[in-house]
Amino acid sequence: QEQLVESGGGLVQAGGSLTLSCTVSGSLFSSSSMGWYRQAPGKQREWVASITPNSGTRYADSVKVRFTISRDNAKNTVYLQMTTLKPEDTAVYYCNENFVGINYWGKGTQVIVSS
Repeated sequence: QEQLVESGGGLVQAGGSLTLSCTVSGSLFSSSSMGWYRQAPGKQREWVASITPNSGTRYADSVKVRFTISRDNAKNTVYLQMTTLKPEDTAVYYCNENFVGINYWGKGTQVIVSS
């Protein structure tokens, strides 16, 4: 059973940076697409970024250029480097692992961006 644990969230001022990490316990990581999603208060969860097993990346328009997703298969870890943070980036950020259509989720890490 895959288990995902996010870390790195916190409080940051607008314009600042944070790097989130998600470490996966399990055997599927290197064969899985990994993604970051976020859910702001009162809003639906939204996709932020994805990375394929071969490190192809995609981003939501709202974070393109500012966020970078990467992975380290040796460490079973995916990262989300966030720069030029805005108050609207405030949300709980969730890590997702997708293996042939089967999704696994972490419990999330809170990011608060103050203006």
